[in-house]
Amino acid sequence: MLDRSAASRGLLRVPEITVYFWVAKGLSTAIGESTSDYLVHAMPPVLAVLLGFVGFLVALALQFSMRRYVAWTYWFAVVMVGVFGTMAADVLHVGFGVPYLASSLFYAVGLLVVFVVWDKTEKTLSIHSIDTPRRELFYWATVVATFALGTAVGDVTAITLHLGYFLSGVLFAAVIAFLGLSYWRFRWNSIAAFWSAYVLTRPLGASFADWLGKPSTSGGLGLGAAQVSLGLTILIVALVAYLATTRKDVQSGRDVAREQV
Repeated sequence: MLDRSAASRGLLRVPEITVYFWVAKGLSTAIGESTSDYLVHAMPPVLAVLLGFVGFLVALALQFSMRRYVAWTYWFAVVMVGVFGTMAADVLHVGFGVPYLASSLFYAVGLLVVFVVWDKTEKTLSIHSIDTPRRELFYWATVVATFALGTAVGDVTAITLHLGYFLSGVLFAAVIAFLGLSYWRFRWNSIAAFWSAYVLTRPLGASFADWLGKPSTSGGLGLGAAQVSLGLTILIVALVAYLATTRKDVQSGRDVAREQV
């Protein structure tokens, strides 16, 4: 187990928050949506969910086997959270008939519980403090909850509120831009700004992925889920290869000292 001094040696387990992070996060959410859509239609849904769950466990096992942040294993885990998180969120609606608004509230409460327990246990919710396996467990529990919540919220705007996929994406992009402006101009709390934007990048990416892949009768461009998933996968592989080579998103111990928690 890493101790606190590991942070001072740069052995942090998640990336620095840069523009690369947000681009990769957006791509991962879109991949999660399009890949999930493809799998549940290409094979029996139960088998698709089982495969997604196995991939999710394998990805997390690889991530936890690393002693520090490694771009390939981290972003593979995020992508698999996106795939399985999308499936898990859809199960409540498709499998049990739970309305999207109700599932959104359910996942919001779940996320709040994770935040409260994490904060009481570790006294911080900062991404710059993920330097032990226990803190990383809280981090990934939060990531899973944000993906599920974001999926449900995206369905609320696109389907329940009848905005459609494209306008939903524009809406979430505008809200994220407002959060960024609030942080930059008005010094809004960095941790609150980060996690708010993190939640909203899920429906942002999913909305545009659905807009590209869904048929025109459903408000999309009809490119197909498989084609969209493949194209996005090529993009994120190229980006992660760049990050793994240049290490431009590796945090240093100084980030912990800078963060106000």
